Amino acid sequence: VGASRGGRVTGFAGVRQRPHTFYQGATGGGVWKTEDAGITWYPVGDGQITTGSIGSIDVSESNPNIVWVGTGSAAIRSNVIIGRGAYKSTDAGKTWQFMGLKDAGQIGSVIIHPTNPDVVWLAALGSPFGPNDERGIFKTTDGGKTWKKTLFVNNSTGGRVLAINYANPNDLYAGMYR
Repeated sequence: VGASRGGRVTGFAGVRQRPHTFYQGATGGGVWKTEDAGITWYPVGDGQITTGSIGSIDVSESNPNIVWVGTGSAAIRSNVIIGRGAYKSTDAGKTWQFMGLKDAGQIGSVIIHPTNPDVVWLAALGSPFGPNDERGIFKTTDGGKTWKKTLFVNNSTGGRVLAINYANPNDLYAGMYR
């Protein structure tokens, strides 16, 4: 089940309110969507998201039309396509808007707050080819207009994965990678 182009799947999210709707992102195939539980898939980011490498996807629990994508697979292997920031759709994947962090490299996780879709965290691994300062854990409270770095270890250690306690969204866990 899944789209047939683009390599391994590195981002995946379902829509709780629409049980047959899922999004997937691949290492080189962009973002795909199904509304029939995987029988048919269609590309939704082509021509709008500047790279085909997708590292993470999340759908808002409180507004399923809001979908976030972090570019650049953080599952580093020998063939790497550099990520080019975060993108957001407010119309269930029809259109996408660049939301910043162009130099964050590979974005391994993006998590939308369960009740406030303007609050989003993401884990930025950074450039896989050398040190850079745009890595770590980032947070926006205004829907992506501005970002604040909330966890930074050093310019060689990046954020790889995030997990949230949905019962208490103030509890967030981060896995870092060097």
